[in-house]
Amino acid sequence: MSNIVQKSIHFTDSDLMMNIFGNRDENLKAIEQALDVTFTIRDNDLKVAGTPVSVDKALNVIDNVMPIARSGDVITKQNILYFLSLAEDGTHVDKLNYPIDCVCVTAKGIQIKSKTFGQKKYVKAMKDNTITFGIGPAGTGKTFLAVAMAVNAFRAKEVDRIILTRPAVEAGEKLGFLPGDLQHKVDPYLRPLYDALYLMLGPELFNRHQESGAIEVAPLAYMRGRTLDTSFIILDEAQNTTPQQMKMFLTRIGFGSKAVVTGDITQIDLDGKKSGLKEVMHILKGIEGIEFIHLTEKDVVRHELIQKIIKAYEKYEDR
Repeated sequence: MSNIVQKSIHFTDSDLMMNIFGNRDENLKAIEQALDVTFTIRDNDLKVAGTPVSVDKALNVIDNVMPIARSGDVITKQNILYFLSLAEDGTHVDKLNYPIDCVCVTAKGIQIKSKTFGQKKYVKAMKDNTITFGIGPAGTGKTFLAVAMAVNAFRAKEVDRIILTRPAVEAGEKLGFLPGDLQHKVDPYLRPLYDALYLMLGPELFNRHQESGAIEVAPLAYMRGRTLDTSFIILDEAQNTTPQQMKMFLTRIGFGSKAVVTGDITQIDLDGKKSGLKEVMHILKGIEGIEFIHLTEKDVVRHELIQKIIKAYEKYEDR
């Protein structure tokens, strides 16, 4: 059996210490449970006891959340679980390249930041490329960060319009069975895009820009035959495009425009048809100005159960 060792960290800032420990020390409890270590707090000293490997991992997790705490962000259990997953995999953490940069500020003054290294890479790709593909499971912030980048570009007058679109295909439900006119039929499919824009701009400003045509939220079929100049265009749920629809969308992009295509290739609802997103990953690979970013369950920033659900499905599918 491995020897039990004890190491300690001294905090000079009590507020920083309390932030890292979490409400009722929930962050420390998460580390204890994951690594089978024991924390003891005395004044501004934190002692950790366990096997040498576990103690080092625990100290690394605390050390790695320090820059986030110093930036003024509240350290959540989610932060702790993210760095625990990196520690478990032995992933090197680049402390000079932390995901704490502000992407956009919401209507209520809340800063939207990338929360994982994968998200930070995704944001950088959107800044640096004309077309960015964000591919990954639910909860990784693909759409939300894309909308934040679009609003930022719009506010900075880098683009004249924001255009958000989705294929109107969901879980086998047909548009014809839904009540109302076409707008009422497609609104449920576009709801996540509306929600993100409401948060970033506020409902009043969003409605004003939508009425003026500066913001357009529409099903993918509306893009056919158009050329979209000086626009920030987001194609969401792109796994449900056919190859023909994907080609149609990508050839709409005009001068001064950026496009972000998001999707989850594990959630295709095309009744056996080929996915345009899966195909385009092979067709456009290696072209300058186009970048594919693959997010994983580590980049999930929703409830911790979502990570477990994604992993469980991956194991099941592998079997």
